[in-house]
Amino acid sequence: MSKDYGVYIHIPFCKQKCFYCDFPSFAGREKYINEYLHSLRREMELGAERFGIHGKLMPHTVYIGGGTPSHLNFSQMEMLFEGIHANMQAYGAAEFTMEVNPCTIDEEKLHLMKDNGVNRISIGVQSFDDGCLKCIGRVHTGDMALEKVKLAQSSGFQNISIDLMYGLPGQTLDTLKMSLDKAVELGVQHVSIYGLQLEEGTVLAKQQEMKRLELPDDEAVEEMYDYLVDFLPTKGFNRYEISNYAQEEYHSRHNTLYWQDIPYLGFGSGAHSYWQGNRYENPVDIGEYIKAIADGKFLNIMEEFVSEKAHMEEFCFLGLRMTKGIDKKKFRQTFDKDIHEIFGGAIDKMVARELLAESGSAIFLTPLGMKYGNVVFGEFILE
Repeated sequence: MSKDYGVYIHIPFCKQKCFYCDFPSFAGREKYINEYLHSLRREMELGAERFGIHGKLMPHTVYIGGGTPSHLNFSQMEMLFEGIHANMQAYGAAEFTMEVNPCTIDEEKLHLMKDNGVNRISIGVQSFDDGCLKCIGRVHTGDMALEKVKLAQSSGFQNISIDLMYGLPGQTLDTLKMSLDKAVELGVQHVSIYGLQLEEGTVLAKQQEMKRLELPDDEAVEEMYDYLVDFLPTKGFNRYEISNYAQEEYHSRHNTLYWQDIPYLGFGSGAHSYWQGNRYENPVDIGEYIKAIADGKFLNIMEEFVSEKAHMEEFCFLGLRMTKGIDKKKFRQTFDKDIHEIFGGAIDKMVARELLAESGSAIFLTPLGMKYGNVVFGEFILE
């Protein structure tokens, strides 16, 4: 079986739900953790059979996300890794990432992760400014984030990514500059940086509805964006995707699979899979997920066939997220059509507006297009 696929494993537990987060994650559900880990192991056991893979799973990349995987205690984390290694060759993965938060990671857990094949960690910092952190419901401080990044480095991790955000309540260009400076000074290999989005049902969205949220104005947010896209490349962090910057050879191989239309298997509550033209989605509710596995209803979890139209649209949306853009040859190989036959009008229109550019091999966002990506993506929706 080809190793050209990724595996995502979802850990939905958090110490506290962040005020901006609409991911399938929950605080205060610790009583479910052990039972959840047993269900997760059972799902992984069934995974090979379900997707027609003989023998152990042999993914190119493995990514443990959440939620907060590092919220598991040491013995629970051991249980997680035992389930993984029983069902897949994770040690052989080109990249094995685990997400951690500064307030739930320690030296003992870091060594356990490293001993179990994790070779890349993603640390949810968001900001090194304590005021910003408090406003978005993070339970760590800037100093704690600095300390834990250094601890990960001293524990032997040589591929460390940190998450940052801009456009946060109370954030200024100066506080963003401070966070970026600290990231560079720490010597991490990868920075993911996202603009704040107010998602329905989150604490911040409710605060805005009640007119109790003070956000930077659009001009200030644009200034932050312009600064970071200019600053990071000068420090050796090259932009390879709209929100991701990496030193040479340290781009996220797992996330790149998603953007390059490569299959992936997802395990855990709320996890998604994309396999042989079908999409699968597990129940988001932890109790419902555990019950589905226990009742043997695993194979009946939601399945959706991806139409050619939807596949073409997504191929373009995801390809355009990457700075190298849509591979025209791969589009033709995938759909047996020239991309201009399907999207020629949209391409010409966006090129005229200087939001897209084209080379012999690719169609890609210009710097201006990166800034206004949603405008471009909207043109690639087929009627």
